[in-house]
Amino acid sequence: MEDEAKKMEKQPQKQSKSRNSSSEEVTSLEWKLIQISEQEEDLICRMHKLVGDRWDLIAGRIPGRTAVEIERFWILKHAS
Repeated sequence: MEDEAKKMEKQPQKQSKSRNSSSEEVTSLEWKLIQISEQEEDLICRMHKLVGDRWDLIAGRIPGRTAVEIERFWILKHAS
């Protein structure tokens, strides 16, 4: 039993990842309204019905749009 206790003491302790939440948190208040055309919005809605929240996949179908833009648009559009 003592050997096991010594082994446990010698093993490196896992350190929890600490994040500076003040610099990484982004609230929706800081998001700018993303201008999306009717065609883009229609495609986003249809793609979301098909593939769900796979923003990378949806953005791949809309030239010049990133997954982050599409997700933010969706969140702001469908916020309650």
